Amino acid sequence: MRILYNLLTYLLLIPFGCYWIVRGIGNRSYLDGLGQRFGFSFPHIGGCIWIHAVSVGEVQATVPLIHALAKRFPEQQLLITTVTPTGAARVRALFGDSVQHCYIPFEFPHAVRRFFATVNPEAALIMETEIWPNLYRACGVRKIPLVLVSARISPKSVPGYRRLLPLIRETLSHGIIIAAQSQADADRFLALGASSRRTWVTGNIKFDVDLNPEVTGQGKQLRHELFGERPVWIAASTHDGEEQQVLDAHRSLLEKHPDLLLILVPRHPERFAGVRNLIKNRDFSVVSRTDQSPCDPSTNVFLVDTMGEVPLFYATSDIAFVGGSLVPVGVHNLLEPAAQGLPIIFGPHVFNLQDIADMFVELGACSVVEDANDLAATVAGLIADPDEAARLGQNGLDLLEKNRGALQRLLVLLEPLLGDVRT
Repeated sequence: MRILYNLLTYLLLIPFGCYWIVRGIGNRSYLDGLGQRFGFSFPHIGGCIWIHAVSVGEVQATVPLIHALAKRFPEQQLLITTVTPTGAARVRALFGDSVQHCYIPFEFPHAVRRFFATVNPEAALIMETEIWPNLYRACGVRKIPLVLVSARISPKSVPGYRRLLPLIRETLSHGIIIAAQSQADADRFLALGASSRRTWVTGNIKFDVDLNPEVTGQGKQLRHELFGERPVWIAASTHDGEEQQVLDAHRSLLEKHPDLLLILVPRHPERFAGVRNLIKNRDFSVVSRTDQSPCDPSTNVFLVDTMGEVPLFYATSDIAFVGGSLVPVGVHNLLEPAAQGLPIIFGPHVFNLQDIADMFVELGACSVVEDANDLAATVAGLIADPDEAARLGQNGLDLLEKNRGALQRLLVLLEPLLGDVRT
């Protein structure tokens, strides 16, 4: 099956390349590092600890891990790879020059071989859900320790993996250490052929979110400067088809709360201009973050058309709706608004974070909505009942505190594996 898989990767090479070039026409950041995706122009590091994080959410989750690794291995170079340009931008914003960055190569064997020959990692940490047969095999044959960090497999993805079971079983056989988010995730890995001796339940390091007190302070100050004393709700990490529903809800809310301000944060930067036009076409008055001007009393929507500022604008808000959940994309990070003590709202599409979403529901730390009407009613209810809003926010904080410790458990697991890379 591996031969067929590798043949497929080569057959897809041209479509992959065309896709990235077409994306680059609309967003030139997709052309940055394009050679690296084909196996060229990697940095010559000469040994490093390699951490792979697909995009913004995974990069954000690495923050406590990167800080811990830098503290324990201060002379060891750290390399972060991403798939998306937005992930790359987040790496630069969070870590600057303290880490190296490059894009992960496409899965065809030639690019993978060049990546390992040039970067020469001494250990690999892969965040969450990424399973790449050629990359994993390359670690195995080179005796490079490989750990799946906060590893998870959604029930929805299991049937697809089962169709490739011989390949997946062989992929998971290369001495891979699985640090699963939950026992259910561990069981799904075991059902796909993972070794019981190398599969552990460590929890989700996202719960060890390291909230910078300065962000909260900056958010409160920014709220005063931009919004004054108006009530504010935020819809963060929204997608196409979701902004329309959020704006419908906001229109309804303005009938009872004419001074209410919506902060809208679209997920992808190439959509910023289109979302601004959508807001204007719906006859809302809008101010953008890049306008660098405060809202006047007639402003209905504040559009965050910058990257990496979601935590800051959570800190300016009273109520948080988390996007990806009213459309079948999958809800985004629930823990960032929880860390700010905000009452959290999300939609029904949580398959990608089912375990975490279930925790919020079970502990009464959120409200779940089905559509725009439900969203409007829920926001209105929280505005009318500050005590209920505070209760939801406190329950979210309690949930975070209860589930902290995954990072420490992971470091205990990593110490004997990474001890040999200490220089």
